[in-house]
Amino acid sequence: MRTYEFVAPCHFGLESVTKKEVQSLGYEITEVTDGRVCFRGDATAIARANVFLRTAERVLLRVGVVHAETWDELFEQTKSLPWELYIPKDASFWVTKASAIKSKLFSTRDIQSIMKKAMVKRLGEYYGIDWFEEHGAKYPVRVFAYKDEFTVCLDTSGESLHKRGYRLKQGLAPITETLAAALIMLSGWRDDHPFVDPMCGSGTFPIEAAMIAANIAPGMDRAFAAEAWTNIIDKKLWYDALNEANEKIDQNLLETGINKYGKKVDIQGYDVDPAVIPVARENAERAGVDKIVHIQVRDVADFSHKGKYGYIMCNPPYGERIEDKRNLPMLYTELKEAYMGLDSWSMHLITAWENCQKYLGKADKNRKIYNGMMKTYFYSYTKRMTNQNKPHDFGRKA
Repeated sequence: MRTYEFVAPCHFGLESVTKKEVQSLGYEITEVTDGRVCFRGDATAIARANVFLRTAERVLLRVGVVHAETWDELFEQTKSLPWELYIPKDASFWVTKASAIKSKLFSTRDIQSIMKKAMVKRLGEYYGIDWFEEHGAKYPVRVFAYKDEFTVCLDTSGESLHKRGYRLKQGLAPITETLAAALIMLSGWRDDHPFVDPMCGSGTFPIEAAMIAANIAPGMDRAFAAEAWTNIIDKKLWYDALNEANEKIDQNLLETGINKYGKKVDIQGYDVDPAVIPVARENAERAGVDKIVHIQVRDVADFSHKGKYGYIMCNPPYGERIEDKRNLPMLYTELKEAYMGLDSWSMHLITAWENCQKYLGKADKNRKIYNGMMKTYFYSYTKRMTNQNKPHDFGRKA
């Protein structure tokens, strides 16, 4: 079976988590750069990576890397790539996204246009036609240019992998599913420890935690662009990946709430807004984890828990969209007081509010993470959890 090079884009600052995920699937890492993890695999990797990766934004099949400093060079170099190995005669193909950093060619619209013309020229000569009807399967192309080096990829995923299919409704400032999963995994949480999001909104953090606990693959209930690429990947490989995913689900946990450690799973979400609670519960039900996720109305100031060694994980307001900044000091102070009332817990939160530590205290760990184009910080308060009760550190540096 032919071997391919793949690129898994991820959130800046969380490459180590995605790297470990790819390695856990058995694939060889070839390179890790800012916001990308590159790996090698055969056609089965197209299906398995899309179905199983929780933290990658997409799975891209790399067609090639070209150097271009002029538009003529970009045309000729793109034309030199072996497009006929990937794109059939009846395919619908286009450059859906281009980005350029520190490159002489920086107009993304022109990059898209020139590269499309070069692809048409190459494929037209190969298939002996002048016009492509483009009525067949879709082959979207994504291009990343850095210092005049253009990485050219086919997008096997189609829609971003954060679209699991369970979140049809959301709160005012939701966190993406891929980012939520990455932060949970970075924190080192395991399902024999309590997990609480006291500002859960539409429920993304507790739902992703529950899916991790039950080993539910995030891509089981959605479609992917490459499912139609029968010239590259056999349909059977998709069925094999889904069968593998089904076999790995912890059905006993979903039915009884008891995990592999013999403990009752404790995953909870609270929010002060009663309007979002039905939304979160509905999302949990669609994700298949409604029996092991408990969501209720509760103010942060009223948060308490009798258990030990638990985890707080949240995406609190930071004054940009849903709260006025003057309300933030009280909110973060209440969060700190709630945390201090717990026995040997850790707390992890992502926020863009620069004054966060003034009210929560200095974090034990502080990691810069880009949430889209927004610079945020992931603060971890871990010293109150004794070392012998800390789970393994999933997010150690790559």
